[in-house]
This record gives sequence, C-alpha cells and structure tokens, in this order.
Amino acid sequence: MARAGRGTRGGQGLARVAVVVRAGAAPLWWSGVVAAGVGVLPSGITGRRIGVMAGAALFIIAAAVVALVRRKRYTALVHGAARAGKHDVLQDRAVTVRNWRRGHRWWLLLAFAGALGSAFAMPAAGGMLLAGTGTGLRLKAAWLGRRERAGEQLVWLRVDWLDERGGRPAGKAVKAYRGTGIAAGDAAPGGARRRTAALV
Repeated sequence: MARAGRGTRGGQGLARVAVVVRAGAAPLWWSGVVAAGVGVLPSGITGRRIGVMAGAALFIIAAAVVALVRRKRYTALVHGAARAGKHDVLQDRAVTVRNWRRGHRWWLLLAFAGALGSAFAMPAAGGMLLAGTGTGLRLKAAWLGRRERAGEQLVWLRVDWLDERGGRPAGKAVKAYRGTGIAAGDAAPGGARRRTAALV
C-alpha cells in the first residue's frame, strides 16, 4: 500500500477518519480556554458567577452532543468498510490535519471572536462552550479508536469525499469507509500521532 506522495497507478487518496474528527479538537479547546480566561475578566450582564456556572453547563452539553452525534452513521460505515487497495495512497496525518485547519480557519477565528464578545453578556460561557466542543471531538476520536482496536483495522475514507474544507467524514457524500491493518499509516488508533510510523 502506497504512502502519500508516491505513484499510485490508479489508487485513490485516503484520509484517516479519526484524524479528520480529531483535527479540530486542539484549536477549539485552546481557543476556548483562552476565551474563557479572558472572558472571565468583565463582570458582564449576568455577573461572573452565573456566567461561569452557565459555561460549565454548556461545556458538558457541548462535549456530550459532539461526542455522540451521528454515531449510528459512523458505526454503519465502519462495519461496512472494505479492504483498501494496494495502490491506494494513505494521506499523512499532518496533511489531513493541515487541510482541516486551513479549511476551517475563518470559522475558528469567528468562533473565538464570538466567544470573546459574549463575555460582555455572560462571562466565560462562550469560551467554555468552545472548549466543550473540542473535548467532544477528542472523545469521538477516542471512541473511533476503540472501535479500530476492537476490529483490528484502521478506517479511512476517500479524500475527494470530504467537503471543500476537508471535513464531514460521515457526510452524505461519503459512500463507504476502507480498512487497513492496525499498523498502517502514521497515526495510531483514534487519530493521535504514532510514535513510530509504519508502512503496511
């Protein structure tokens, strides 16, 4: 099976599903933490205590919703995954993450600005909502990682089935996933960076 950047003789580019899911976790988490830290400074309309309490509730709700949404769709695609072809190209983790973050950079900036602005009404709440969203993505990627370990295969999807921003790994355009051995590519189950990259 080829790695990205090598000739594929008719193969297709594949991106790791868990890496796409996980790509937004860190920027959302850190922008949320910064926005919450700065946002707790103004007293706002509601006051800091109410703002922080509401933010804690929003954090939990956002993390749970993001982690659980579309699980049936993911499960069905994972169960139906066909074996990847020997000429398919496995896209590097860094490329998948970079494509997602470039495609979502303006959305991330607007979300951060919105979280900061909301602090004047409800201190820290907007930032905690963003952080909860990032946590939910990490939890979803970890759930996918457990399924990958249980099935002893990593799941991938065609790069051209992602949307124009490099996201939506379970969207309508995605017809099926593909599977490889557990050691393929440079990302571990769940999408985290693998300590020692393997080629399978």
